[in-house]
Amino acid sequence: MNFFVPLFIAFTVLYALIKKENVFSLFCDGVKDGLKTTISIFPSILGLVTGVGMLKASGFFDLLSKYLLPVCNLFDITADIIPMAILRPFSGSGSFSLLNNIFESTGVNSFASLCASVMSGATETTFYTLAVYYGATGVTKTRHNLICSVSADVFSFILAVLTVKLFYF
Repeated sequence: MNFFVPLFIAFTVLYALIKKENVFSLFCDGVKDGLKTTISIFPSILGLVTGVGMLKASGFFDLLSKYLLPVCNLFDITADIIPMAILRPFSGSGSFSLLNNIFESTGVNSFASLCASVMSGATETTFYTLAVYYGATGVTKTRHNLICSVSADVFSFILAVLTVKLFYF
């Protein structure tokens, strides 16, 4: 498996040479385009990362978890996974950190760990993805995309719990 990336690069260079393309010039053009894209989405990413950091540091996610607990109890969502469910649409690395904490505190075969694992695989970092894609393309009006994406995340969280209950408990 370690040979796949070098083999792919060699194939790409060989293909470009067969087509009589200037490989280095194409590479440099690709790097320039990549840097332009990175610069264009940087403000969106910086704003999102700063906002998530501020919300975490202020205790907002913990407070929101506390108030969502009665609603989550209706769907048998345990208190251990609520913070991860809230953070997942905003931050992939933050939610994976919480997933690791759930593994350490409840064990990897616990109900909370299995639910959190399914949630992690079934949902998207919605706000991060919207910030990157819309920032790169310059879209300013998201229309119904945000509402549909967040609704899909909420249903995925609920269905993750129901799926784990159905297949494991």
